[in-house]
Amino acid sequence: MRAQAHTLEGVVAGLLLISALVFAYQVTAVTPLSGSTSSQHIENQQRATAEGALQTTAESGALRRAVLFWDASKKRFHGADNGQHYTNTNDPPNRFLDALTRTFDERGIALNVHVVYVDSSGTRRKQPMVYRGEPSDNAATATTMLTLYDDDVRYADPDGDDVAEPTGDELGDGATGFYVPDSGSGSSVYNVVTVEVTVWRQ
Repeated sequence: MRAQAHTLEGVVAGLLLISALVFAYQVTAVTPLSGSTSSQHIENQQRATAEGALQTTAESGALRRAVLFWDASKKRFHGADNGQHYTNTNDPPNRFLDALTRTFDERGIALNVHVVYVDSSGTRRKQPMVYRGEPSDNAATATTMLTLYDDDVRYADPDGDDVAEPTGDELGDGATGFYVPDSGSGSSVYNVVTVEVTVWRQ
């Protein structure tokens, strides 16, 4: 009889322990969709998308043409609607910006694009290509490096189509009026720039 009582007590204690563990798990469980985790997932997804757009346009040459899409006489990107840069890319002037517009604008995601370079004094500077305002705290940034050479030429869009056309003015000729200065390396390398795309949900 005593053995049966001990067995019953053991079963009841085990059930109480299991019930307590289940209750504690339900109270403290953190799901994958909690605020911070979900926000981080969205940032990672946006960064990966921006990296993919940079890689694709770099491979096709569209990124290089966009960086060189500079109007030397007006000291701005061709067709810029705000000083030297773009704020409205509803009618993208080149294939790089067209790719970014199709990738992000249609999803309600804002973006900034900067070309980062080092000037003759060694100072790091940023030339905005697209500027839509101050990014939010949850913004994601993707970058890629691009080497410019002395025999690279500036591009223009005289025919109004989406394919930038070479002007024939080489960067290394010393009279291009280009925003990125010659590194003065003495080699065929003109300068190395970093294209930086920052995206955030509006």
